[in-house]
Formats: sequence, C-alpha cells, structure tokens
Amino acid sequence: MAKGDLRDRWTMTASHFRSLALRAAATLLALLLIAATSHWAFAQSATVRLVIDYGDGAVKIFTDLPWSKGTTVLDVMNAAQGRPHGITFKHTGSGATALLTQIDDVANEGGGTGKKNWQFWVNTTYADRSFGAYEVQALDVVFWRFTTQQGK
Repeated sequence: MAKGDLRDRWTMTASHFRSLALRAAATLLALLLIAATSHWAFAQSATVRLVIDYGDGAVKIFTDLPWSKGTTVLDVMNAAQGRPHGITFKHTGSGATALLTQIDDVANEGGGTGKKNWQFWVNTTYADRSFGAYEVQALDVVFWRFTTQQGK
C-alpha cells in the first residue's frame, strides 16, 4: 500500500469518526430534552382520583384532581367539592386531628355494633392517620367507604 493511500484511509476514518461522534452527541441531547420534557409534562399533569362509596350502591368518582407535593386527602376532598356535581362534607379538627363526620347527606353513625362510619384507603392501603395529615402522591386513588367494618 502506498503512503498516500494510507493517509486517505486515515482521513476517511477520522472524518467518519467525527461524523459518528456528532450524531451520538445530537442523539444524546435529543434524549435528554425528551426526558426533561416528559418529567415536566408529568409534573404538569400530576393528578389524583377520588372514589366515594356510599355503602348503598351509589358511588361518585372524581378524576384529574390536582396534585402537588404536600397535598393531603383533605385537600383532595376540597378540590372535589369545587367540581360540577361535587361533594359536600363536614369534619371536625384540623391536621392530625381532622375527623370526617359527613359526606353529602350521609353522616357517621358513631360507635357500636352495626354502626356505619366513613373510612378511607389510599390505593389499597387502609389509612393509618387523619385525612387532614395523610399526604397523597401523584396518581394515587383515595377511596372513601361508608361501612361498619374497620379496614374492610
């Protein structure tokens, strides 16, 4: 092989390498932009859902309720209250001592055998604290049920 042929081959290889490097950099940049845009879109569309089971066959479902970091179940209830055909509710206390006493026209019946009261789950987990202190995450489902059995 002549010296000129070797130099041409090296020039082609270096040129080809630069072209590949530029393509790889452009692809990486595009992927980073897509990832950043997807994260931003998720943050902008982050919502929660609320399901209310009245215990008599009636159920209300609210979708696309706004979520942001620190949103509590009480905040979710307030958001549903403002929706068309929304809910009304009553509670006592605030924060860690908040206790739901009524949704629409269905009020807690108090203690004792066979008495129904409002209880809630987030996703499939029975609540272990007040709805005023229970923080939800994006895409969570808050489920209220008027029932006699705790946690069921």
